[in-house]
Amino acid sequence: MEVDLLELSDRSARFILSGVDASFANGLRRAMLADVPTLAIEEVGIYNNTSVLYDEQIGLRLALIPIATNYDEFVPHTECSCEDGCPACSVTFTLSVEAEDEDRMVYSGDLVSSDPKVSPADSSIPIVLLKPGQKLVLEATATMGFGHDHARWQAGVACGYKNLPVIEIHDCDRCGACVKACPRSLITLDADSAKVAADDVLKCSLCKLCADACDINAINVSEDVNSFIFTMESDGSYSAQQLIINAVSTIKEKASRLNKILEEL
Repeated sequence: MEVDLLELSDRSARFILSGVDASFANGLRRAMLADVPTLAIEEVGIYNNTSVLYDEQIGLRLALIPIATNYDEFVPHTECSCEDGCPACSVTFTLSVEAEDEDRMVYSGDLVSSDPKVSPADSSIPIVLLKPGQKLVLEATATMGFGHDHARWQAGVACGYKNLPVIEIHDCDRCGACVKACPRSLITLDADSAKVAADDVLKCSLCKLCADACDINAINVSEDVNSFIFTMESDGSYSAQQLIINAVSTIKEKASRLNKILEEL
């Protein structure tokens, strides 16, 4: 297995994964979406809400606020020895905001954590707009869980992949039909033949319009079944790099657990 990193930022990554089959690639995608645990607000106690939103709507918005922390210090609630939540698997947030003389937007940054090492991944996520005289006072409990149980715990977003395109051009007569047909303008003409730059191959959508436009079948567009172009984003609860590493670790742990079970049969 080989990994060729194309782009990497704090919250997104793009890389080529080679030497694996589709089942492993999809397993990695699913692990990033559903098997890496995160903290998310699960229970909300609202003491005063005079905003235009119902209590349930406030709760739904709070549940989808990504929470960042050092996740090595927490365990999933389902694996914790407590029953009702404890500092090992949960964190409490409070929020108290009142609009006085002018409109006041309540943001995720207004949430005050009981643990200084835990906070919303973004402080500027809007929750509700308060008009003068309106207030919102609540207490919320965030627990650690998995995306396969609920979307609130889904750390990976926009995680997807496609097979690596393979474009072969031979015996080209330079008619230019493929150049006009390509919707992404990836094909150019040189002195001898049509060509696609190595970097531009990654942008190919595998539509095969260029091959259809060629009357002499000089272009063949296929896909490498053992190489995949991955694109992924993190919601901010993990960095993109850490999310990928944790997803791979999860797959490795599950494989080891399965191997142990099989050995005991």
